[in-house]
Amino acid sequence: MIKIDNPAFNYDKYGNKYSAYRQTDERIAEYIYNQLEGAKTILNVGAGAGSYEPPDKYIVAVEPSSAMREQRMKYQKVPAIIATADQLPFDDNSFDAAMAMITIHHWPDIEKGLQELRRVAIQQVIVMTFDPDQLDQFWNAAYFPEVIEVEKARYPTIDFIKRGLGGNCKVIPIPIPLDCKDGFQEAFYGRPEAFLEPEVRLSQSAWGFIPNEVQAELVERLKMDLENGNWDKKYGHFRTQAYFTCALRLIVSTP
Repeated sequence: MIKIDNPAFNYDKYGNKYSAYRQTDERIAEYIYNQLEGAKTILNVGAGAGSYEPPDKYIVAVEPSSAMREQRMKYQKVPAIIATADQLPFDDNSFDAAMAMITIHHWPDIEKGLQELRRVAIQQVIVMTFDPDQLDQFWNAAYFPEVIEVEKARYPTIDFIKRGLGGNCKVIPIPIPLDCKDGFQEAFYGRPEAFLEPEVRLSQSAWGFIPNEVQAELVERLKMDLENGNWDKKYGHFRTQAYFTCALRLIVSTP
């Protein structure tokens, strides 16, 4: 059992190359932009390097990590305000909409953070996250069970998110393209060799909670099965599967 005292990944220490591997995938972005239609001012909380911020909207970004804030400038994103989700420095109803993209699992107080998103948004709040109840559907559960254990401990359930946001909520499963540009774990469902690269794993925060010696064992197991053909015998069909719908979800809350 892996103990997690603080769910937040240390991006200031390990996240300097994050934006090289975690970028906006335009096919996923389409789902997000469609749900933000009609909003002119948007707050992005846990904004990171700026992935999935609509280019045609007025964006205010909140990001506590200095490494992430620096990377925003590389991609010509608006500078981010230093703050955390559970204490947003804005009045009620300050923005048309609020968004949080694959970030809530880092928040120490997820419930308060969700309530804050709802407080500052007049209309829609959208949260992109992973459904912990669906994580076992991905083949990496067979190779990296400790990573899945970490993810399940950090990601809140979809029902928890819906209760925290309140209002009318809909849940949209998002299919992931084979050549996805956003390097979260499921993005490499058909490109398993990517997990052999330390930089790729470092851009996936769950690995940061796995001891180095355990990581080495897990990666070696995958490497051996790729070399001897066992992975392809079981999962090779993923190499040509255009899309994979697994745990990625978009939760949309309206008043």
